[in-house]
Amino acid sequence: MQQIDDFHARGWCRFGHDPALATWIGASLPAARATVADPANASWLRYQGTWFAGVNALPNDATGAVPGGPALSGNAVDFIRTKLEIAEIAWDKAQVSICYPGYPKPMDGETDGQHRFRRDRDAAHVDGLLGLGTRKRRFLKEPHQFILGLPMVEASPDASPFVVWEGSHEIMREAFAQAFGGHPPAAWPGIDITEIYVNARRHCFETCKRVEIHARPSEAYLVHRLALHGVAPWGASATAGPDGRMICYFRPAMSDFASWLAKP
Repeated sequence: MQQIDDFHARGWCRFGHDPALATWIGASLPAARATVADPANASWLRYQGTWFAGVNALPNDATGAVPGGPALSGNAVDFIRTKLEIAEIAWDKAQVSICYPGYPKPMDGETDGQHRFRRDRDAAHVDGLLGLGTRKRRFLKEPHQFILGLPMVEASPDASPFVVWEGSHEIMREAFAQAFGGHPPAAWPGIDITEIYVNARRHCFETCKRVEIHARPSEAYLVHRLALHGVAPWGASATAGPDGRMICYFRPAMSDFASWLAKP
């Protein structure tokens, strides 16, 4: 009961060592490493080589399996199916997110304000709200069911950990309900929600507890789709192996906009 209570109240929960995940990582880690070496993925290496974004870079199928590997399974997956009542999960191609010492260094084309926000506010965001146009206006374009984080290698707790603002999912839900109120769900992707989103994010900074999540390979954490989250800078004394801090993130798509906002 503690995990489901944490998920609904805090917007995230964690799972301890899982042999099924350990098996999946053993099969998937070589494929994750190969994504970094693949010249086709060179554009994902950003911030002067301190972050490999690796969006949808893992070559897994809809079961979560890389070629020759097992389907994604274990306690976290069972929790999603039973407690969140998502019986059928079509896994997206996982993001292979890798941070290296010095993250985040300034990037070409980034303003001083954008760099400060990444450095000082962990580039905090809600997934699926894309910044479009030269002014980066925010629109709901990619609703997800949840975020599942799977650490692939050992790294110290201060090696650019995942960050979440606890309880922010309910603040965001209220803000989005205001933004979309009176409009049919089919129209939501065309509604500019920039101001409401920025104000809600500021409210989360002021009122929600910022938590850094550290987990080891074979452990996992599950984050609510509406939760404000980001990645912390690389700590001054942080350590990791040659792979850097590598985490695979799964974000299966949700096609029902109304459920994206209304589901617990």
